Amino acid sequence: MTAVRTIELFADIGCPFTHVGLRRFVDRRRELGREDVRLWVRSWPLEVVNGTPLDPQFIDEEVADLREQLGDTLFTGFSAAAFPSTSMPAMSLAAVAYGHGVERGEQVSLELRDLLFERGVDVADHEVLRALADRHGLEVDPDDHRAVLEDHADGARRGVVGSPHFFTGSGDFFCPSLEVHRDAQGHLRIAADPEGFARFLDACLV
Repeated sequence: MTAVRTIELFADIGCPFTHVGLRRFVDRRRELGREDVRLWVRSWPLEVVNGTPLDPQFIDEEVADLREQLGDTLFTGFSAAAFPSTSMPAMSLAAVAYGHGVERGEQVSLELRDLLFERGVDVADHEVLRALADRHGLEVDPDDHRAVLEDHADGARRGVVGSPHFFTGSGDFFCPSLEVHRDAQGHLRIAADPEGFARFLDACLV
């Protein structure tokens, strides 16, 4: 049996840049036939970091910039109206799933992001979360956020700078698939970073 390698990262469910990075990683992993490498997506709750929940209109603008500037087919079903008022319950569910193994945890973490960014589903809705938990054979209390706060505390100790921040055996990488900055007028500028992504993949897969 092939040993499973785990790549650890800290991220928020509501971060669209994380969604892009995870999808690109999973697509490339599939192309290479490297299902032995799995993602441990830990919580980096931006509403705790920033002291306020993420703004749906702000995320909607980031999503529009990502689609326009990357020419990507992601975010086809995104709805700012369905953006969750909090990411804490969804991240709590993902943490419970990881308690049953990294494969199940990764599946739930990716599915939560697919529901939010591709299907326009409110992942703070307790009925949505219970249905997802049932599909994966999980028992969860959406109001129990202890694991999320523990992840945040651990990430802060380790120097996490934002979402997503990856840790591999040879180093750490912040948002390795994209170059993101604001220009002098404050407009968001986004470009793919193939060289950075290649370095990241080498650290994950070699």
